[in-house]
Amino acid sequence: MLSNIKRIFIDNCSIFNQHCLLCNRRNCHAGLCNGCKASLPALPPMYCPICAEPALTRDICGFCLRHPPAFDAIHTPYLFGYPLNAIIYAVKYGKRLEMTGVLAALMAEFAQKHPFSSDIVIPVPLSKERLAERGFNQSIPLAQAIAATMQSRFSTTLCWRKRNTVPQASLGRAERSRNVRHAFGVKQRIDGLSVAIVDDVATSGATLSALAEILKKQGAKRVDAWVLCRASFPKT
Repeated sequence: MLSNIKRIFIDNCSIFNQHCLLCNRRNCHAGLCNGCKASLPALPPMYCPICAEPALTRDICGFCLRHPPAFDAIHTPYLFGYPLNAIIYAVKYGKRLEMTGVLAALMAEFAQKHPFSSDIVIPVPLSKERLAERGFNQSIPLAQAIAATMQSRFSTTLCWRKRNTVPQASLGRAERSRNVRHAFGVKQRIDGLSVAIVDDVATSGATLSALAEILKKQGAKRVDAWVLCRASFPKT
């Protein structure tokens, strides 16, 4: 019988034993050859244990000390850089949905190497307007991969986005926090549960923190953010 992880990948995107997305080499497991996978920009060994911002030590960074986020930690294998960012852009803005299985496979591989358990796994929800415009939520296959790896409950209905916020990319750090404040809702109490929230990219962490805040107000004891890659943000 196929494992849950394999079933998710095969159902969503037939990527096994295909050509490498980046170099076109044949018979590449999960859509990337070993060489191209090794070229992905890995998170350096030194980073903040809360926000995963690259640093000179493994100490909590100054920003997290001054403005502690609502999530407990960000877990991520990569930095937001070439060629990974090109694949993410192709999925999100080029609607290359056949590539989503590659990203999900990378997320599952990372989760397998870092055993961690959460009671429930949820993708960061999009607003109705953004979902209608894009046609899909790119975080769902990533969250499915995490849930299958953890053997945890998966839900796309526990949380929702109350309003269509301004795209975060156009805003500074303080503006990002204000933009997503009170942007999420949770449908029921989740007292004592640990929650994994999943997204493709973390930059300032404002969206993840806003979602984690409302989850904790509804009783979550711990909220961990799992993202495929970490983008740097100015320390201002």
